Amino acid sequence: MTTRHGLEIRAADAVDAPGIAELLGAPASAVTARLERMRAERATVLLAVEWGPPSGLIVLHARQGLLADRPQGAVSALMVAPDARRRGIGRLLLKAASQAARMAGCGELVLAAPLEAESLAAFCRATGFSPVETGFSRPLRKGG
Repeated sequence: MTTRHGLEIRAADAVDAPGIAELLGAPASAVTARLERMRAERATVLLAVEWGPPSGLIVLHARQGLLADRPQGAVSALMVAPDARRRGIGRLLLKAASQAARMAGCGELVLAAPLEAESLAAFCRATGFSPVETGFSRPLRKGG
C-alpha cells in the first residue's frame, strides 16, 4: 500500500498470522481464525512491516449509523511493537487507515479508547483527533 524508509504498510493476509500472533502474544491458530472472520466482515487489517514480524497493525471497520449520512471508519485496534514505538509507525498506520476509510466513503475516523489513558490521548490529539464521549474522533475531509 505504501512504503517509507524500508517500512511497508500493507493489507494483512492469512500468511501473516504467525507474525501477527507474535505481535499480539496470541496463538497463531486463533489469529488465523480471527483474520478469516474479519475478512468475512469486510474489516481492513493493515500491517507495518520492516523485516521479521510486523512492527504494528491497525484494524478498521466501516460502519453506517443512523446519525450521519456517511459511514464511520472505526479503528478497533492500533498497536505498535514496544521496540518500534516513537518512530512514526502509529502515524503511518493511521494515515493508511484514513485513506482506506475515505475510499470506503467514510466521513470520520473514530477510535474507541479510554480518555484517561494519557499516552494514547496525547497521541490522538497530536494526530488530529478530538475527544468525544466514547473515545476520539476526527473528520476525514476538510471542513468535515
